[in-house]
Amino acid sequence: MKILREEQVMSTGTQEQFAQFITQYNQAKAQRQQEGIPPLPLTKEQTQNAIAICKSTESSDEQKAFVKDLLIHRVSPGVDDSAKLKAEFLAEILQSGKTQVFSPQEAATYLGTMLGGYNVMPLIEGLSLQDTNLAKICAQGLKHTLLLYSNFDTIAKLSQTNPLAKEVLLSWAEAEWFLSKPELPEILKVCIFKIDGETNTDDLSPASDAFTRSDIPLHAKAMLKVRIENYEQRIQNIKQIAQKHNAQVAYTGDVVGTGSSRKSACNSIMWHFGNEIPYIPNKRGGAIVLGSVIAPIFFNTCQDSGALPIVVDVRSLNEGDIIEIHTKEGAIKKEGKVIANFELNPVTLSDEFRTGGRIPLIIGRDLTNKARKFLNLPPSEVFKRPKDPISKACGYTLAQKIVGRACGVEGIRPGTYCEPKTTTVGSQDTTGAMTRDEIKELAAINFGADFVMQSFCHTAAYPKPADVSLHATLPDFISSKGGVSLHPKDGVIHSWLNRFCLPDTLGTGGDSHTRFPIGISFPAGSGLVAFAAVTGSMPLDMPESVLVRFSGKLNPGITLRDLVNAIPYYAIKQGLLTVEKKGKKNIFSGRILEIEGLGDLKVEQAFELSDASAERSAAACSVRLNKEPIIEYLQSNIVLIESMIKEGYKDKKTLQRRADKMKEWIANPVLLEPDSDAEYAAVIEINLAEIKEPILACPNDPDDVATLSEILSDSKRPKNIDEVFIGSCMTNIGHFRAFGEIVKNEGQSKTQIWIAPPTKMDEKELTKEGYFSVFGAAGARLEAPGCSLCMGNQARVRDNAVVFSTSTRNFDNRMGKGAQVYLGSAELGGVCAVLGRLPSVQEYLELMPNKLQGKNEQIYSYLNFDKIPNFSL
Repeated sequence: MKILREEQVMSTGTQEQFAQFITQYNQAKAQRQQEGIPPLPLTKEQTQNAIAICKSTESSDEQKAFVKDLLIHRVSPGVDDSAKLKAEFLAEILQSGKTQVFSPQEAATYLGTMLGGYNVMPLIEGLSLQDTNLAKICAQGLKHTLLLYSNFDTIAKLSQTNPLAKEVLLSWAEAEWFLSKPELPEILKVCIFKIDGETNTDDLSPASDAFTRSDIPLHAKAMLKVRIENYEQRIQNIKQIAQKHNAQVAYTGDVVGTGSSRKSACNSIMWHFGNEIPYIPNKRGGAIVLGSVIAPIFFNTCQDSGALPIVVDVRSLNEGDIIEIHTKEGAIKKEGKVIANFELNPVTLSDEFRTGGRIPLIIGRDLTNKARKFLNLPPSEVFKRPKDPISKACGYTLAQKIVGRACGVEGIRPGTYCEPKTTTVGSQDTTGAMTRDEIKELAAINFGADFVMQSFCHTAAYPKPADVSLHATLPDFISSKGGVSLHPKDGVIHSWLNRFCLPDTLGTGGDSHTRFPIGISFPAGSGLVAFAAVTGSMPLDMPESVLVRFSGKLNPGITLRDLVNAIPYYAIKQGLLTVEKKGKKNIFSGRILEIEGLGDLKVEQAFELSDASAERSAAACSVRLNKEPIIEYLQSNIVLIESMIKEGYKDKKTLQRRADKMKEWIANPVLLEPDSDAEYAAVIEINLAEIKEPILACPNDPDDVATLSEILSDSKRPKNIDEVFIGSCMTNIGHFRAFGEIVKNEGQSKTQIWIAPPTKMDEKELTKEGYFSVFGAAGARLEAPGCSLCMGNQARVRDNAVVFSTSTRNFDNRMGKGAQVYLGSAELGGVCAVLGRLPSVQEYLELMPNKLQGKNEQIYSYLNFDKIPNFSL
């Protein structure tokens, strides 16, 4: 439908257009209702038409009433394009004093529901209206608006002459915005919805439906479809039981939320079992999640989303149970009897739930603090304060020092709440639309983080129409706020983002594999990623660290991927990790994995180790490297950045700033070091000389690791290999060269081979070196640079195939329906491709070294762009 221009509003043909708009809207609404979901929020064009109907003398009272309701309830808040139009329209009514469907009083009231952004200045200007009643309504709206940014200074200055502005400041100082919200109830009546065993984020937010993630109600329809039969009926049944008992459904499981950092997984739980949020279309809050183990990243995402995650023993809870959660007592009662105890942790959790999430609480607390400081008042006593740990005399670990530097102190003790500076932030495409929406809701005009990058690696190879639209619109959104946007088919976010990291700095990303090989990152859901990008900081309850110390010399035929799998292997041997989900032990869960003893690794190699910390459910990972490989890496990356600027990548200023900071570090290359008396939750010693054969992760659990000989002797493990995948962020150019040398001159493979280089730079170099012809001769399927099979939302292996993969994780049905997936090295993958099965240890140790003999230096050299003549993208 054509957008109605101002001059069309009074023309004779508008009545028909108005009717057509409403008919089209109702048709779209009815179509969505058939799927059991509400209509989408208004688009910019729909909002323009709704406003035109409000302004026209030709529209009927019925039409006006219809679009008034839409403008009140179906426009997204913040800095959405539709919100801008809504705010401008209501501001016009407010200033003119003339009613246009909305009275001036209503205009002021509904401006106050828009959270921040475009509504703020109209409300500030409204404080000076001659109509004191209208001015007071504007003041009331501002008292409950948190997303102000630089507008705080405007109100502070105005407060010196305007009594209402002073009243707004006093309200913020007294935390009226917080105290006006209901407290967390002391007793929650709950109906249990229980998924036994482990629920991973693929179960809650299937990768195959990634293109719908920003449409929360639609995406929620896919929750658990790959996990349980009759999933829709089961969810509906539990809602009916809860309604019958006037209870709220609680999502419950032995282990909840392992895997990716998908806020979409949390959003789906919220949509099914949460509560409506007034004036915010298609979002809900206040869901309850119970788990004996809740994955740390998922726990944080629940906090950010306004859910209530409680870690509690759920073995006595069964589907359909009606229980009481006594939040202050820390007890779960069934029929009056205590069946489990818990502790709300962190202590701020009840405040977060009350506020609608950790992020609004942080923003609101900061606003209260600023107001009190401006008014010369002492700190507020309203909010619960995180408990600082008991001071210790011991030293700091490397991770504690990196986080400390980001906080402006020497180090941060485990258990300390802090808000470190977030220097580098990454966003990928299957969560990018959600991150964009969260940025809009945060009412941000520009990014506060020094470097923000957006990729398209998860959808570029096989885009759906929604993906194509995202590829066309998201880059400009990111670059307009000072971020850097990659192009579709540039490659994997991590393989790019790692090249923009600065040593000993901190970052985050909307993917659980955002694990920097230099510095440290704490990956998060899209909401926290948006917060970090906008504010340049992130909330963190500092975790403990587990030290993995390697020693000795690597045996022939043993690869870095074997060391990746050696970490859980040795943890299992020490009783620090179990494969069984019920009563699961995992020393790494929620802790920082710190790795030492491999200081001369190239940075690309170090990422293999840090990347896999996601599969350990670790909160973060640090790898202690020597300065020489870091200098080499940064020198290469400076040339990459210069080439990007020449090719027109945006934002140019952001790219140049990061290159300049790399040059500054190279000029004075000093690295933080752990103190010799630092304390760790555990120390795992791994002697490289003890590892004499490959170690694999077995189907279908990245914790279920075993040596090759142990697998071969286990009759329950599959031995024949149907498909081999060489790709994912776990790979670098050396892996593809090694695989190519092993399959060279062996004819067509007995397996289906998949090749997916991590970046277009790898693809270009491998093509130039002739390896793509080798892959073709082996019958390989050549994928575009990106995630490919690893993500599970693009190409798929055959149903029930046995797969050998270099990818990150091997959850059920991720790579293909019923697929059984081993995870291991590209070198072992090459041997599997030649033989069509897992080799014996002797076969592997004979074939692999013989194929690579005399070529190691050439094979395991890396992409140093500063040493490639006339390098260009």
